[in-house]
Amino acid sequence: MAKRSRLGARPGQRRPLQRSTAGARATTRPADAVTAEEMARAAELEAQILAEEQIAAESRKSRDRRAKTPAEDTAIYSSSTLAQRAAQEYGYVQRDLRRIAIVGGGLLIVLVIIDILLNVAHVF
Repeated sequence: MAKRSRLGARPGQRRPLQRSTAGARATTRPADAVTAEEMARAAELEAQILAEEQIAAESRKSRDRRAKTPAEDTAIYSSSTLAQRAAQEYGYVQRDLRRIAIVGGGLLIVLVIIDILLNVAHVF
């Protein structure tokens, strides 16, 4: 037999709220009354929000400044030769080809070393 729960309901369900009487509501403070502690906390939060907004605005300004400045890699098509345009536009291709050559050369060197160890030195 299953254990009984004190809740009287399935797990994950809440108990019904217990409402207080109308007399307890009369002792609460009015809705428009704000304590000094609440005002201080609100001032702290407002200062924090303003600081975050200022940081966001500064980052937006710097991002806009970077977007407005012309990049060095931009291609200029006025009276330039094809080789100059290719050098400007396809610099990333040169970097990729260089990386491919380094990796491929490294793999070839590893294969040569393994071949020497296996066939010449009979290590394995």
